[in-house]
Amino acid sequence: MVSETIELRGHIIDSLILPKVLDQILTHGANFKIGEIKIGERRADQSFARIEVSADTGEALDELMLRLRQHGAEVIERANVQLASAPVDGVFPGDFYVTTNQQTFVRFGGKEIEVRPAMLNSAIALDRKKEAARAVKFFDVTKGDEIVVGQQGIRVVPVQRSTTRTDIFQFINTIVDADEPKSAIIRELGEELRRAHTAKGKIAIVAGPAIVRTGAGHHLVRLIEADYVDRLFAGNSFAAYDVERALYGTSLGMNPDLAFARGGHENHLRAINAIREAGGISAAVRQKLLTRGVMHACVRHDVDIVLTGAIRDEGPIPGVTTDVIEAQKVMRQKLANVTHVMLLATVQHSLAVASMLAPTVKTVCVDIDPTAVERAVEHQPLQAIGLVTDVEPFLQELADYLTESRIRE
Repeated sequence: MVSETIELRGHIIDSLILPKVLDQILTHGANFKIGEIKIGERRADQSFARIEVSADTGEALDELMLRLRQHGAEVIERANVQLASAPVDGVFPGDFYVTTNQQTFVRFGGKEIEVRPAMLNSAIALDRKKEAARAVKFFDVTKGDEIVVGQQGIRVVPVQRSTTRTDIFQFINTIVDADEPKSAIIRELGEELRRAHTAKGKIAIVAGPAIVRTGAGHHLVRLIEADYVDRLFAGNSFAAYDVERALYGTSLGMNPDLAFARGGHENHLRAINAIREAGGISAAVRQKLLTRGVMHACVRHDVDIVLTGAIRDEGPIPGVTTDVIEAQKVMRQKLANVTHVMLLATVQHSLAVASMLAPTVKTVCVDIDPTAVERAVEHQPLQAIGLVTDVEPFLQELADYLTESRIRE
């Protein structure tokens, strides 16, 4: 048996850090011995635990320690990180450390350096001269860059529960199923958005085509007009459906108010063509071609629109980023200062954005598919809630609450 001693600090009981660490040890067939533990007596007090972890082989222990570090475990021995050079552009050295989206520090030259930004599924590049560490994707690395390898000299600080105020985001992976009441949570969410607006936070919406197709677009417009949306992330299809609805009353040839709509699928292509001819969404608004809809409201209220493409896209509409790597870069940049995100009825776009969020971003996912909701909130265990419901009643109730509250003020 080989062993290593780890330490845990902070709100390790109420944030479930200690149970998660012990569960990982048992799941990997290892053993533990708690040498010391101190439990905070009051809500604001931090706790401490020193645990000896043992496994059958060094390789098994190394793999386990990687998992434990992701939950905030610190190895008593304070060693520097190990580095290796990237062999060619776009390739990491073997055994490179894979990051989480939690706050991470690397130890080098006797100093701890914070890795910026906190980014999921990346490597860590260290700049010795600048004493700086950054999370990098494959497309960010060049030959000769020094990349952190192994697990030595790395410290992860997981997000912990707030001790000053408990809100709807302070529960572990809160998911409200389709058959559970949602009005109380929507009201609390409305209050959270009001606080964010007052504090000059940045609120982002990730919008799926179902918002337009279910007739919920005008509820989103109400939120935009009330200044509760700073940034809109969507695919080309969302913008195309919204423009089609604004110009022809349909979305992909369908109208939620009519059993049969005129024009069918032709309307979709005609709408895209009209926007392309105008030179883009903003130009169409200036020319008074586009006079209503979500895109129109975004332009009129200075909402930052971030549109990305897909293989199945028609068009696309001007302004859509069609290169996947470039789209990732743009999205990461636009998400850097976001404080709140609502992922609305779009599985793939929601998962993409969720993987790019800092661990402190408060996240709401709304989708009729329970699996989609679970996957979207799993990376933000203490900052996310999920609602399994149709997006139209959710947006209507949220918009009603926020706009009525503003009138009362």
